[in-house]
Amino acid sequence: MAERTPPLHDEHRAADADFTDFGGWSMPVEFDGIRTEHEAVRESVGRFDVSHMGQVVVSGPGATELMDRLTTNDVEALSVGDAQYAAITDERGVMLDDTVVYRLPDRQAQPAYRFVPNAGHDEQMAERWRSHRDRWGLAAEVDDRTGEDAMLAIQGPEAMAAMAEIGEDVSDLGRFEARWADVAGVECWVARTGYTGEDGVELICPAGVVDTVWNELDCQRCGLGARDTLRLEAGLLLSGQDFDAEDNPRTPYEADLGFVVEFDSDFVGLDALAEQAEEGVAERIVGFELEERGVPRHGYSIESADGETIGEVTSGTMSPTLDEAIGLGYVPIDYTEPGTDLRIVVRDDPKVATVRELPFLE
Repeated sequence: MAERTPPLHDEHRAADADFTDFGGWSMPVEFDGIRTEHEAVRESVGRFDVSHMGQVVVSGPGATELMDRLTTNDVEALSVGDAQYAAITDERGVMLDDTVVYRLPDRQAQPAYRFVPNAGHDEQMAERWRSHRDRWGLAAEVDDRTGEDAMLAIQGPEAMAAMAEIGEDVSDLGRFEARWADVAGVECWVARTGYTGEDGVELICPAGVVDTVWNELDCQRCGLGARDTLRLEAGLLLSGQDFDAEDNPRTPYEADLGFVVEFDSDFVGLDALAEQAEEGVAERIVGFELEERGVPRHGYSIESADGETIGEVTSGTMSPTLDEAIGLGYVPIDYTEPGTDLRIVVRDDPKVATVRELPFLE
């Protein structure tokens, strides 16, 4: 049973949302139907409560080195207002999580960062940062603000117009840029990032005033169900499902995220990933499309055209936009070329599938 609730939980209940347990949080999975919410984001704009995402602020003279050594991307390259996608890896190069790192304005003339672990990973990541800070003797404060801060996502082709209606015009922000802005009278950290494949922003503000922002927005409420179909069409991975340090340990190269590995940074897992970058991987994640009627689900077997079991589906759905059954899964490298024939075993019935380029939807 979920133990944590977002600050808008009562608002969602009043709106007759259906709830699900996600990473230990009771979160709305849908309000008016996944297809309705999905289409609103693809065609106009929708709003999501994503306050289950972790919020960790790292500041102080050793903050840059600490962030740089615990994430795979080049944190030193960030200027104030930049955002960066990265992986968090262990000594084997296995992904413990993925995250977005924001370079905040300096605090007391010292660098400051905020990073966003996935739901249920905040305590683990904050402890990882503190223990490595102590081991390396770095002067940095690690503040787990999960629960104290809330996060919303405003996504869709009309997202920037929706934002301008309730506060500062933030359309000048470039992709993966962020700054503080007034939104409905609330000072928010506004980032032009998202997880849907659409234009839009993510807003971070104190949990005690997030209802002001949420209720000023005049657009479709969306739950985690639509968020999942949208991210899958965009070919974006879900931590804990498309990779998991315990149940499905994968490196960034196996997860086709080699672009987040920066070898100029001396991060945990560098040696293992450098070796893998040179030697290549035995398996890699691919997207596939079902050619026959059926819906692929997490855990379904992937077979070669000859009927040999070669992997498992990690994510799958019926795409509301494409009206096609699509999915992700890891297969041996010989089966990763687009156009390769596969079989997805749907309820004991092998269905013909084809490897597709990602993302499914441009």
